[in-house]
Amino acid sequence: MSVPPKTIRVVIVDDHAIFRSGLKADLAPDIMVLAEAATVEEAITAVTAQQPDVVLLDVHLPGGRGQGGREVIAGCGSMLGTTKFLALSVSDSAEDVVSVIRAGARGYVTKSISGAEISDAVRRVAGGDAVFSPRLAGFVLDAFGTAEVAVEDELDKLSARELEVMRLIARGYSYKEVAKALFISIKTVETHVSAVLRKLQLSSRHELTRWAADRRLL
Repeated sequence: MSVPPKTIRVVIVDDHAIFRSGLKADLAPDIMVLAEAATVEEAITAVTAQQPDVVLLDVHLPGGRGQGGREVIAGCGSMLGTTKFLALSVSDSAEDVVSVIRAGARGYVTKSISGAEISDAVRRVAGGDAVFSPRLAGFVLDAFGTAEVAVEDELDKLSARELEVMRLIARGYSYKEVAKALFISIKTVETHVSAVLRKLQLSSRHELTRWAADRRLL
């Protein structure tokens, strides 16, 4: 007996109502649209309220400070550990792709793809994968190739246990929850967190979450 696919909850952010309607109709049955938004402010409000699994996010949006999708991601920064952002745009410029990925998006696809393809992209992003339209992947590799080496160097500073604690703390787990998950004491968790912050030259859990999100480690 086959297991039915898990329902993936999404918010659609695009300033064109016709496009939102068409996209909503094209998504597969296992993808549930919780809300729609047309501006930066509406998007931040909707995403914060609904806490979806994935946000389908247009790169260029009215409102806010004129930074579009990047501003939406920044406004929902505390949710990057649980909510994934998939950029969806008519633009295929390297500047747009790299800027929104740097902001924290997990993927970038163009609006020319089919409903089946966007549904598959949503599932993959929800599962933790990074997804790009084929010709856009090169932009990301060029922009982040050297950055990945730097990330590896930073992670090499942490022990295996410190790395486990870092990931959980960055995802929003409390010290008590981390202790329970790893079968260690809360005091040991505190010790590991202090070591992680010191080695990565960070000053708070908030900075740690941002650091991990910027490096797509969540």
